[in-house]
Amino acid sequence: MWTGDDLTDAEITQITALLRRHRQFDLDQYKDRCIRRRIAKRLRACKVTDFETYLQLLESDCDELDTLLATISIHVSRFFRNPDTFRVLEGTVLPDLCRQARALGRRELTLWSVGCASGEEPYSLALLVDEMAISDLEVRIIATDVSEPVLAMAREALFDPVRLNEVPEAVLKEYFFAEGNRFRLVERIRDKVEFLQHNIMTASDYPAADLILCRNVLIYFTRAEQDRILTRFASAMPQYGALVLGRSEALVGAVRELYWSDFPLERIYRRKAEGEVEPVAPGRGQ
Repeated sequence: MWTGDDLTDAEITQITALLRRHRQFDLDQYKDRCIRRRIAKRLRACKVTDFETYLQLLESDCDELDTLLATISIHVSRFFRNPDTFRVLEGTVLPDLCRQARALGRRELTLWSVGCASGEEPYSLALLVDEMAISDLEVRIIATDVSEPVLAMAREALFDPVRLNEVPEAVLKEYFFAEGNRFRLVERIRDKVEFLQHNIMTASDYPAADLILCRNVLIYFTRAEQDRILTRFASAMPQYGALVLGRSEALVGAVRELYWSDFPLERIYRRKAEGEVEPVAPGRGQ
């Protein structure tokens, strides 16, 4: 029975090279223990007893290669995960970002969900935007993930009831309809989200965004890679743009100089203005 601890460094190196060659996905920056455990999950699922057999399967079966990539990169999600975070986004952060955009004469706002998995997070944002009835700004919602099969599943917008536990009953009735024992999101909300394949480790460009949600993604990276990603997020945001991390994630080290903490409990940060020491933006959380 594969556990991950029984995989050798040489075997991990072989899979790393294969994913880099065929999917331009670099495992080197991921935390080693997590990767071993998820590779072992696929070895067990394929019922292989030796590593060479699995390696040959990866070389010959593109579907298994994509399944492995999805297994490595996907994180569990559900609608309105950590409801307090979404309440702060709806009540304070998003209205403040809208005010800032209007003050600058802009007509658009971009929200980016990083590591979107099966789509619950960006669709939750789309539901908030719809409820806020923002009419004078074009709100673009980008949702990215490294795995195309995962993105294909997200575009379907068909969810098990357990993923909807935090959805208010009124919202469930208005925006979802039953299909068998699952629920599909209405097309009007699905159309608000643009799903794109994107790898934050290897991509040359990050989309410009006023709000970036990167929750429970950085935990899979080394500290050095976290710093690099957070620095690139800061470059992708305007001053006072908002960054949301997962509850178990935080800014540490030199990267803290790029942000100030707006709502500490919710791990919501703002991009500092150039040379700023103390935050002065409106809407700052207490």
